[in-house]
Amino acid sequence: MTHSRITRTLGTAALTAGILLGTLPTAPAASADQVRDGQWANSYFGLDKVWSVSKGDGVTVAVIDTGVKASHPDLTGSLLPGYDPGGQGREIKPTSEHGTGMASLIAGHGHGNGEGVVGLAPGAKILPIFHGDGGSMPKGIKWAVDHGAKVINISEVTDAAERDSFTEAVAYALQHKVLIVAGAGNDGGPVLPPASVPGVLAVGAVDKNRKVWPQSNSGPQLMLTAPGVDVVMAGTGGPGSCTSQYCMADGTSDSTAYVSAAAALVFAKYPDLTPGQVANRLVKTAAAPAGVSQLPDSRYGYGVIRPYEALTANIPAGFAQGPLAAAADTAATDSTGQAPADHRSPPAVQGVQQPSSGLSLPLIAGIGGGAVALLIAVIVVAAVASSRKRRRAQPLSYRPGPVPPPHTAPPGRPPAPPQQYAQQPYGPPPGYPQQQAPYQGPYQGGGR
Repeated sequence: MTHSRITRTLGTAALTAGILLGTLPTAPAASADQVRDGQWANSYFGLDKVWSVSKGDGVTVAVIDTGVKASHPDLTGSLLPGYDPGGQGREIKPTSEHGTGMASLIAGHGHGNGEGVVGLAPGAKILPIFHGDGGSMPKGIKWAVDHGAKVINISEVTDAAERDSFTEAVAYALQHKVLIVAGAGNDGGPVLPPASVPGVLAVGAVDKNRKVWPQSNSGPQLMLTAPGVDVVMAGTGGPGSCTSQYCMADGTSDSTAYVSAAAALVFAKYPDLTPGQVANRLVKTAAAPAGVSQLPDSRYGYGVIRPYEALTANIPAGFAQGPLAAAADTAATDSTGQAPADHRSPPAVQGVQQPSSGLSLPLIAGIGGGAVALLIAVIVVAAVASSRKRRRAQPLSYRPGPVPPPHTAPPGRPPAPPQQYAQQPYGPPPGYPQQQAPYQGPYQGGGR
């Protein structure tokens, strides 16, 4: 299995901008409060309001990655005993800064007097799992489920050929009410595994104007987007492309960590919800991108997460599978690995009759062959004209609203967020895997 990290750390230009606490000779020393101010996503989320409802206390988030530095001042006390499938202790001996960064965006608590990185769910605990080699990531998923994780964050992608190897592990997680959140990828192509696996919540990245990052992968499996550009996070000061205690990066890695944290917040307040029902809250409160006529959109999913609304909106629990059922149905019908069209029609709501063309099969059968051809031609022309009219009326351009400057504006919601998509009609369509017997694979019992 080939693993690919999906965060791109920035180089000297970012260091010299005074954002980082750099150790390079050319980098001026930045204060830790500059690091906090550089976390523009905190203003977007409105942390004070979010934390007045939930901080994620009592929820464990597994981070399957390159290991997490337990001694980082912004993560001390936040890590639980983790797992390295190779038995080398790499879950707390990071091989790069990536895993530490993801953990900090989820559960970082800062230090001192308002210094350092804070995550979206600082009350959550991190279960560090080394990503391993040669097919061990599904083993890490199984281990995380068996050791108390409610959310599993995977900010990495694998080759499309590895997609099927995750199917059984994902089903096992869902059976045990554990949500898996994964990044879509950073090469601008289709959604890659494990994000493309049925039942996984796939995440894309947006910038501070809530506009999709051009390199964020897209496709019908994409469900949500979150901040993923110019994101400040904790580093290791060791191996990797970031040699300081703090890094700034772009990528769906970062947005994935934020969605995992948002899920932890929701699980903490609503512990009886299933993974699909937690995803349902995140989906139905997401800020839909302006100009997008149909959701989910292949680039934005259902929109950008809004954690406070996800915690406080009056939303029925709904189906146990929630929107994850729609993702499973999509994966069952789109297994080519090719980039899909821009839009996908949402699945039908159970019990609601779908609109028809007004022509019944017996009526068509009773019309002569020439008349049928003429009728079909008229319908096609009308449909094309209607489609063109809709596209002109609702262009797919994004119109961002103003965003508070990260160094001057206090945490709070951005003004006039885009209108949210209030009703996403999905239900458990045909093709969604039914409840299975307990997973009986080579990793049963959590063995190494």
